[in-house]
Amino acid sequence: MKMKRYAIYYAPPEGRFAEAAALWLGRDLARGIDVAQPERAAIALEPATRTPRKYGFHATIKAPFRLASGQSPDDLAEALAALTGQLAPVTLDGLRFERMAGRFLALRPEGDIAPLNALAAEVVKQLEPQRAPLSAAEIARRSPERLSPRQRDLLERFGYPYVLEEFRFHLTLSGDLDATGLSVLEAAARDWFGPVLPAPFIIHDLCLCGEDEAGQFHLLSRHELTG
Repeated sequence: MKMKRYAIYYAPPEGRFAEAAALWLGRDLARGIDVAQPERAAIALEPATRTPRKYGFHATIKAPFRLASGQSPDDLAEALAALTGQLAPVTLDGLRFERMAGRFLALRPEGDIAPLNALAAEVVKQLEPQRAPLSAAEIARRSPERLSPRQRDLLERFGYPYVLEEFRFHLTLSGDLDATGLSVLEAAARDWFGPVLPAPFIIHDLCLCGEDEAGQFHLLSRHELTG
């Protein structure tokens, strides 16, 4: 399958947490298919999760990018494999629910996040040779006029404004909602995910994912952190 962009994500391995997340969003990233969402009496999940559905359940480590000239998907996979062989797994206390920017619901890590931030920074920087520069249209879609000067600098340097000190690891659970919608959704999410949230939360590997021509993301390969 031809991919128009690639990304480095964290996605949970096969198990109860991954299964619950796939059902919640209505998409299984690992299998690259849509799945039926559970019926929740208090909220309609389909519209609340429509925006993040195409990405599958994940946390962005290096945001979607086009391959640089002369780079192939195999080159990218080899570069990621070499890098993850130098990076160690990260252990955190667990995950908590958080309303990001007061607009959408996500799961955020608990505990010392410094090793996680360092891991993400290395991935962002070390895989820059594989990333094509942003086009003018891609820059415009990021609404640079709304970014801080530092975020605009990061956008120009790394193709994404929320990296390095601006990075916030999060596993997205919804699109933008108003305060009432967020409250209802969070209550449903706590009930749905409560039995399966990992504690401790351990990041053992990173995923190479691709975006197909229809804008849907697929998990292409997992790369174990063995450094």
